[in-house]
Amino acid sequence: MNEWGAKHQPFVFFVDYKQQHIYIEKIENVNSEEVIYRFNEMTNENGTTTEQEKSEMVSRMQWQTFPEDFDQYEQSFDIVMKNILKGNSFLTNLTCSTPIATNLSLKEIYCLAKAKYKLWVKDMFVVFSPEIFVRIKGNKISSYPMKGTIDATLPNAEQILMDDIKEAAEHATITDLIRNDLSMVSEHVQVTKYRYTDRLETIRGPILQTSSEICGTLPKEFNRHLGELFFKLLPAGSITGAPKLKTTQIIEEAEHYDRRFYSGVMGSFDGYNLDSAVMIRFVEQQEEGKKVYKSGGGITFQSDVVDEYNEMKQKIYVPIY
Repeated sequence: MNEWGAKHQPFVFFVDYKQQHIYIEKIENVNSEEVIYRFNEMTNENGTTTEQEKSEMVSRMQWQTFPEDFDQYEQSFDIVMKNILKGNSFLTNLTCSTPIATNLSLKEIYCLAKAKYKLWVKDMFVVFSPEIFVRIKGNKISSYPMKGTIDATLPNAEQILMDDIKEAAEHATITDLIRNDLSMVSEHVQVTKYRYTDRLETIRGPILQTSSEICGTLPKEFNRHLGELFFKLLPAGSITGAPKLKTTQIIEEAEHYDRRFYSGVMGSFDGYNLDSAVMIRFVEQQEEGKKVYKSGGGITFQSDVVDEYNEMKQKIYVPIY
């Protein structure tokens, strides 16, 4: 990333949660038989799937989920809560791996899902993320942490979400964490927009999610150190918690599975500007073609285990409508 950033060489990349497995390739060398992506306007899609074919896929779509038992989730939740009450963490993102049964292939899910950021990797996973990680345009760096979700069909849903004390505290914590993260690589860091809502359509109905915008100014010739700069910010704060290092240790203890590429980051560099997303809304293919959906949410001292369990299940969706 340093070398290609310095040369203004366009590339795409994705990095797993633990930063142990990294894909980086010049745009012209990406093999669309192995990797297909759309990061906003940058894509290698060939556009061969017609709207009629997509409609037929939706009409025959089967989708069943088999979440872990509440008791098992509660065991993980209790580990997190014990650490929060000891002061080891203020916010911990607890996630689960949920088996799903669907007649759609990973590639078909990619074709049907509507999201700003999408990635398909053959026989491995598909991700359709609504959450920006960081954007770099000129010498400005911006991040948009997303925390807080509600069923948009509820009466006064937006007001309920904004008035929720737990959600407000969670969002404040993650915003502060991202502000601190950006301060490691940039100057004049400010929260330029706080707790605004986005409406996301899903096959189960619409949901509302809250985000904030945090911006900073990068040093001159930052592109020569693009990789160093970017990796200082990993893992993403919104899918770990605060303080980040200790919270990742709590996550390791509490979760029953390996996140792998789920909750990593993906993105592209056009030679001057960088755009990236957090790898959430994630379907992974495992042995014998079995598929799992990875999802979760932030836990604070105000969290209720039943509400958090239900939120984890609510996020097992594909944005198809």
